[in-house]
Amino acid sequence: MLVHSRKGKWTLWTLFLVLFVPLFALPLLVIVAASFATNWSGAFPSGPTFENYASATRGESLRALTTSLVTAVAASLLALLVGSWAALAAHALPKKGKRLLDTLFMLPVAVPSVVVGLAVLVAFSQPPFLLNGTRWIVILAHTILVTAFAYQSVSAAIVRLDPAYEQAAASLGARPSYVLWRVKLPLLLPSLNAAAGLCFALSMGELSATMMLYPPDWMPLPVRIFTATDRGSLFTGSAVAVVLMGATLLVLLAVSRVRTRASYR
Repeated sequence: MLVHSRKGKWTLWTLFLVLFVPLFALPLLVIVAASFATNWSGAFPSGPTFENYASATRGESLRALTTSLVTAVAASLLALLVGSWAALAAHALPKKGKRLLDTLFMLPVAVPSVVVGLAVLVAFSQPPFLLNGTRWIVILAHTILVTAFAYQSVSAAIVRLDPAYEQAAASLGARPSYVLWRVKLPLLLPSLNAAAGLCFALSMGELSATMMLYPPDWMPLPVRIFTATDRGSLFTGSAVAVVLMGATLLVLLAVSRVRTRASYR
């Protein structure tokens, strides 16, 4: 809703700041403040130091960051491939078939992620699909959890596509594969980039299912944060959390730039 009066705009900005800062920004600012502290006195952390970041950017924390990045990139690419393929296939199905496919892909996000983790653990702990104890079971679980978002994003974009482009290409003799690669996918590129960014962010922050599956040599950063705070290292855990936020935001900004360029092509 557009507000044109000066008083109305100031009212909306005031409401936004009153609601946004306490609910969203303040907890994050407290984490940032705690990452530079050594103790907690009163309502705020105190004892400024950079040692927490020294611990958060080397050793196990650095390996955990690398693990999270590799896992998130792999899961996002797989989710984008499977979700896009399924969305394109569902668009050609009758309504009942599309509803069935929608339900199938939304099922992993309709249940708690710890249930998905348990299901993956049980399903892939016996031959011939023995993945338990390897990094691949973590990547698989993340892929299952984020594919639904790629599927929904691409499905919504396909519905908004103007069929005139495909019809024009087909009328000029273009094969269906050519129409897909040179017409439909370029038009879907902004939505594909948005889906990739969303899948990456969700994978970077996934904890519940990961706790049930990760092997000792493949610990993602959210698990590292949990173990640090569980052992009482609150301030080191806060620094690691800030590193996680920073790495996720940098990748999302890069994806946003790609999406912006794609939208103007």
